[in-house]
Amino acid sequence: MDEAGRALTPQPRTETLPELGEGEHDRVAVVGAGPNGLAAAITLAEAGLPVTLYEAGATVGGGMRTAELTLPGFRHDICSAIVPLALASPFFRRLPLERLGTRFIQPPLPLAHPFDDGSAAVLARSIEETAASLGPDAAAYAALMRPLLAEADKLLVDILSPLRLPHHPLLLARFGRLAIRSAAGLARARFRGERARALFAGMAAHAMLPLERPPSAAFGLVLGLLGHAVGWPLVEGGTQRLAEALARHLTALGGEIVTGRRIESLDELAAKTILFDLSPRQLEALAGERFPAAYRRQLRRYRYGPGVFKLDWALAGPIPWRAPACRRAGTVHLGATLPEIARAEAAVHHGRISERPFVLLAQPSLFDPTRAPAGRQTAWAYCHVPNGSPVDMTERIEAQVERFAPGFRDLILARHTMSAVEMETYDANYVGGDINGGLADLRQTFFRPAVRIDPYSTPDPRLTICSASTPPGGGVHGMCGYLAAVSALQRLGR
Repeated sequence: MDEAGRALTPQPRTETLPELGEGEHDRVAVVGAGPNGLAAAITLAEAGLPVTLYEAGATVGGGMRTAELTLPGFRHDICSAIVPLALASPFFRRLPLERLGTRFIQPPLPLAHPFDDGSAAVLARSIEETAASLGPDAAAYAALMRPLLAEADKLLVDILSPLRLPHHPLLLARFGRLAIRSAAGLARARFRGERARALFAGMAAHAMLPLERPPSAAFGLVLGLLGHAVGWPLVEGGTQRLAEALARHLTALGGEIVTGRRIESLDELAAKTILFDLSPRQLEALAGERFPAAYRRQLRRYRYGPGVFKLDWALAGPIPWRAPACRRAGTVHLGATLPEIARAEAAVHHGRISERPFVLLAQPSLFDPTRAPAGRQTAWAYCHVPNGSPVDMTERIEAQVERFAPGFRDLILARHTMSAVEMETYDANYVGGDINGGLADLRQTFFRPAVRIDPYSTPDPRLTICSASTPPGGGVHGMCGYLAAVSALQRLGR
């Protein structure tokens, strides 16, 4: 990465790790300070190891960064903004985040999903309030979600902790029978009306998979469950506050953080163990010939999903939604019906731009006044595009917002755009603009980044991968880093 935090992919090279000097035989290095790199470094420091965390950007955080992208005083989350997994994560839940300066804000509604008639379905903290917005499918929705919510704590731990055998295998198996299905298939089987089908389709579309493909239903179920169990919160002041809190905790444990340092060669790291918060592509390029040919082929064959095109807006006032529920929601899904969302996601999967994309929108300043000057607002939205697409989706995204909020365009004071190509330039972990760390189809749900009993290990026992390209995948939860650190500690005999 360069000084501005833009990640660059290193070129392959043959090299050996440097010999360890006096007092360095327990030293550990972590490369990349996204949520997983930070989690890995904290876990290793808690075990009493001397840890150095290297970040090429000027600040830690990876996707957890906040900046004035449009106008002075308008603070925008560059990537991650809505962080339900942070509250569900077993790793984050044991940290003193509030004492470290992190405050989570819960919008009145986690999610609203408007329709062309001016109404909206909602995901509320209460199953009853959610069901009431779904018309004829109120009872069916409650029957689907109540059993999951009753076991939410147990279920979420097992979903987010795939390193070991599950604590609750029968519970996970019951969930798996639903989750392994396609989102479209499950929605049509369980719901009769378009409102419930559309709400579930919008949540499932976070999978960045065609809704007719398994296991897209898993994303809809997990995001719905999170909404009821922990909400869909945002971080006061921006997601970078969470990154800064993790950094403070690491240094309090004795860890060292080096920013503005791009690691170009393993020769630079005198450490017994190195963990990489990098994509498989970056790891294969950096480690070079240290890996056998078969493992390198697996890293090269790792598949990345669709990219995203993201828009940030500085606005003169709140978005004028026709559906009142949208004014109470932190997140708004724009795509109306299941068939419309399914068509948009299928087009992207087949390498085409959707003329009417499914749009994911967040409006944090409605609930966090630190994000914008008095009387003004910030908002962002993104849609899925083919991996590596340079296409500007501004007009298509704004047309979708205007469709459900007439007069929206009149409020725009300034905008900032990032294409899928620019996303990768900003952070090389987002290969082709893929913010999920890799395609989440059936194979790569269970085997990522390679087919190994321990997915965090590599053929070199000194090298471990801890990025979102390992289980449990993308999201601000830190569990990839935590579980990779546990794996590394086991190999060190700790």
